Amino acid sequence: MTTPVFLAVLAGALMHASWNALVKVGLDRLLGISLIQAACALIALAGVAFVPLPQPAAWPWLGVSALLHIGYNVFLARAYRVGDLGQIYPIARGCAPLLVTLISVFALSEHPSWIGYLGIAVLVLGILCMAFRSGRGPRLERASLINALTTSAFIAGYTLADGSGARANGDAISYVIWLFLLDGVGMLLVLIAMRGVRALPELTRYWRIGLIGGALSIGAYGITIWAMTQAPIALVAALRETSVLFAIAIGVIWLKEPLRRERVLAGGLILGGVILTHWG
Repeated sequence: MTTPVFLAVLAGALMHASWNALVKVGLDRLLGISLIQAACALIALAGVAFVPLPQPAAWPWLGVSALLHIGYNVFLARAYRVGDLGQIYPIARGCAPLLVTLISVFALSEHPSWIGYLGIAVLVLGILCMAFRSGRGPRLERASLINALTTSAFIAGYTLADGSGARANGDAISYVIWLFLLDGVGMLLVLIAMRGVRALPELTRYWRIGLIGGALSIGAYGITIWAMTQAPIALVAALRETSVLFAIAIGVIWLKEPLRRERVLAGGLILGGVILTHWG
């Protein structure tokens, strides 16, 4: 992975952690996620006039990805409803790179170097360590674990779909704009189906936060999709999950959350995995 791509993915990870922090507004998780997705759709709609239509080969990937993103959003909201954020988020994000690596090796014939594989393994280990409580091991209800792992499967699915779709399209920006338009519209329809139209006015109360979060979300995942056209998908997927480390830093600096010893150890593993991934 070249240095410009490496630094761009790290910047995208920081943006991803930032918009996840913004979801902690006065809304429940489903409404918070829907708010960000609706804002993404508005921003994407403004950009549609400036990008070409996706190539025919990209449309199936766009459709599959849009469905997978909706599944991801719904199950992530369910996971947060029954589980702790500090455990659910690392498990959901940490297992996804493993799935992406396995599928990309066997289905896409992409093989990072042995250093790349080592970097992915260390990164995932560090991320999963974030989900453990000091001295007591993980405390997860069965429903929480199932929802977190299901969310992880959706992440792996849409990551592979978008990496393949952007390559098929030949234009990462066009792919990103149309993807977020489809995602946002689809998520709003799901929200209406689950909560009714009365849920929509709730979103307008936080429209400023929604627009900021939407811009960060598009920037974060747009960088990731572009990077997957420049480097192996497995390496990009693993490096992107350094957002967990950035989320911890934001929590400590901005939200004044305590920094526990096990989090420092996990952060060191993630940093080591980042360095190895760059070499890989």
